[in-house]
Amino acid sequence: MGTPESAAAPAGPDEASISRTSPPPMSSQVTRCRGAGHGPKRLSRRMGQKKRMAEKELQQNPLETAQSPSPKEPHLRPASSLGPQRSIYFSSPKGHPARLGTEFFDQPAIPLARAFLGQVLVRRLADGTELRGRIVETEAYLGPEDEAAHSRGGRQTTRNRGMFMKPGTLYVYIIYGMYFCMNVSSQGDGACVLLRALEPLGGLETMRQLRNNLRKGTLSRTLKDRELCNGPSKLCQALAIDKSFDQRDLAQDEAMWLECGLLGPSRPAVVAAARVGIGNAGEWTQKPLRFYFQGSPWVSVVDKAAEQKNTQT
Repeated sequence: MGTPESAAAPAGPDEASISRTSPPPMSSQVTRCRGAGHGPKRLSRRMGQKKRMAEKELQQNPLETAQSPSPKEPHLRPASSLGPQRSIYFSSPKGHPARLGTEFFDQPAIPLARAFLGQVLVRRLADGTELRGRIVETEAYLGPEDEAAHSRGGRQTTRNRGMFMKPGTLYVYIIYGMYFCMNVSSQGDGACVLLRALEPLGGLETMRQLRNNLRKGTLSRTLKDRELCNGPSKLCQALAIDKSFDQRDLAQDEAMWLECGLLGPSRPAVVAAARVGIGNAGEWTQKPLRFYFQGSPWVSVVDKAAEQKNTQT
């Protein structure tokens, strides 16, 4: 299955009580991810007319208007409170208004692997500390037909049960008795996406400490930022993800969730390359089912040949 940082999917610290502190309010970037537009022009004109009428009445008799609003006219909320409609791609369990919901994960493995790129993975520790990283590298595993998947041939075990659960279910497995890798189930029995690398965005010193606690040797060398999450097991160490997260629902979990991240014109080119650490998988060894942002310094492995091919197409 490869080395700890090249382990293929589909072959930490203990979690304490979860803090109930709410995540920060949704940013304008999240609003853009929702895809929600402005209301119809007709509605905007009507609201504008009502606002002008209210302002005119206030100028004529400010005290009376302020104390006794007309029962025939609705009380207008401040413009800043009139937000866009909620997208179906967002669920809103308690305290998580910005997280991506079940519908986001409910797509086949390949488009889901691409869709993950740029989104922000958030991990809340027991003390309320939140660690954030933008996903920059993933791998798709297509289920029973995929010779590199843990579900190849349709095999179902206690270990890989998360691969056969509803989209958005975590499948966390251990390799070499000490390293963890985290996958997210997609549409299709036994199909999932391996999260391979993150760009650390928040809580870097905590990530560094968590990584150092589990490193063997070379403790005198300080990890560089780009080394914190540039591999599937490294990101699990940096975010304190262990087997206890297996079979959790990423759309509902209180300790980890996904938020809308990098989208739009600024989105880097995506490279499709062969997966890393795949052995004895026949033709599946070279299938371009690994996806990463071209030029990102945070990815685990750069495939120059694939990048050149990507540039030519």
